[in-house]
Amino acid sequence: MDLQIALLLAQDGITNGAIYALLALALVLVFAVTRVIFIPQGEFVAFGALTLASLQVGKTPGTLWLLLGAGAAVALVDLLLVVKRGSYRSIPRIIGWNLVYPALAAAAVYLLKPAEMAMPLQIILTLALVVPLGPMVYRLAFQPLAEAPVLVLLIVSVAVHLALVGLGLLFFGAEGSRTPAFSEASLRLGDIAINGQTLWVVGASIALIVVLYVFFERSFYGKALRATAMNRTGARLMGISTVMAGKLSFLLAALIGVLSGILIAPITTIYYDTGFLVGLKGFVGAIVGGLASYPVAAAGAVLVGLLESYSSFWASAFKEVIVFTLIIPVLVWRSLTTHHVEEDE
Repeated sequence: MDLQIALLLAQDGITNGAIYALLALALVLVFAVTRVIFIPQGEFVAFGALTLASLQVGKTPGTLWLLLGAGAAVALVDLLLVVKRGSYRSIPRIIGWNLVYPALAAAAVYLLKPAEMAMPLQIILTLALVVPLGPMVYRLAFQPLAEAPVLVLLIVSVAVHLALVGLGLLFFGAEGSRTPAFSEASLRLGDIAINGQTLWVVGASIALIVVLYVFFERSFYGKALRATAMNRTGARLMGISTVMAGKLSFLLAALIGVLSGILIAPITTIYYDTGFLVGLKGFVGAIVGGLASYPVAAAGAVLVGLLESYSSFWASAFKEVIVFTLIIPVLVWRSLTTHHVEEDE
């Protein structure tokens, strides 16, 4: 391996690592706030990329039907709960977010001709269709079990993942899709050419991480999420709704996943089940951070990207094995250095 090949591999590793870092941050956020190991995170990556690809070729994306169905299910559950409690003030909000909003999204898909739109508008429409599925998934699958043990939440997370993978196959088929690059420009540094899409991926990832940092440090809702992550009971006693925190964390996780899928769709062909492997590598980065530290999780995800890139050169047949083997020494080290606390304590 000469220097030029090493730099090319480093470029690929940093590009992949930037996406894994975003997914690792989303996984850490969801786990810290809700104690859910969000295995379906990767499905939002695939749904985001495939929804954008469907809009660009003039097809109605299956995620629109999922949004309509999930919205109707959430509305039904919440309305039954409202009737049971006898408090009807929240009915307009329930109907607005879960029935009217999906209907407006459907009208936009059918009336605005997304295939003729500029790419930024197609991306906005993709976000509008897929991101709301995050809090809807939380409401239907995890909110009723918010106080359940972590193992139960993990089992439910696996079930949701399998359901979404099956729906992805139904909606998009087994064929893969790829979207046009955001830019055809390239930057040349010596003998190394950096394509525009790589710059978009790294730049957008850094920008999103900065936005998240400002959100958690400066905004009321960000501080509420931090408080809930530190102490759920204390946050509840201070008037912070843990239900709101859970929905907001899933909303942010869905947003990060969809944006990640949109960013990598021009680089690699995305299939209905591609997101699972991508999300799993982000999970390795989150494990390096102990599912608690955002900076360490991001650094671990970049390390995963670099390790994957160089492994594909030296031993391409074993690159996945090498990447996932990284978990073992990290878990052993944390097992030896972390005091075990029973959940009931």
